[in-house]
Amino acid sequence: MYKVYGDLQSGNCYKIKLLMSYLEIEHEWLHVDILAGETHSDEFKKMNPNTRIPVLVLNDGSTLTESNAILNFLAAGTEFLPADHFLRAQVLQWQFFEQYSHEPYIATARYINKYLGMPIERRAEFDEKQAGGHKALAVMEQRLTKADFLVGDALTIADISLYAYTHVAHEGGFDLGSYAAIERWIRRIEQHSNYFAMNG
Repeated sequence: MYKVYGDLQSGNCYKIKLLMSYLEIEHEWLHVDILAGETHSDEFKKMNPNTRIPVLVLNDGSTLTESNAILNFLAAGTEFLPADHFLRAQVLQWQFFEQYSHEPYIATARYINKYLGMPIERRAEFDEKQAGGHKALAVMEQRLTKADFLVGDALTIADISLYAYTHVAHEGGFDLGSYAAIERWIRRIEQHSNYFAMNG
């Protein structure tokens, strides 16, 4: 049975939980408290020297880190990762977009607000993240006004990657009210029979 070290309130960890729920993959979830410094323990650093969650531990004891790499591993051979080479490249395109153009703004703003409680010394950083986050949301909105999903015509790990932090973007100060296509997309993802909510 797989083991996953993570925090369900973290979008990067939650996306793993969501895919595992969709695919009905049996696993053991082991909570890691990042604020308590648990990722910096010697034991944890043996699994991931980069001191970040999530970490997937395979049945043979080998480990895999980086959320989108884990998604690609788990989704291989399933409906959530297209066999077509161009569509698969598009999945990666959106996952790179998520990590470089979306997560640094939306997830960081959410972390400052939700995890840290908006300390005054980070308020300016929070405010600075807003423009970049809305730019990322606008890119998604443009695509989703033309299609139900980000790649092809079905739910893929591209959607799961971006859903994780987008559906809680309001916790980082981002009002989704002006992004009608994104809101419809969120509801579409949540209608899947095996959907697992971030708050359980």
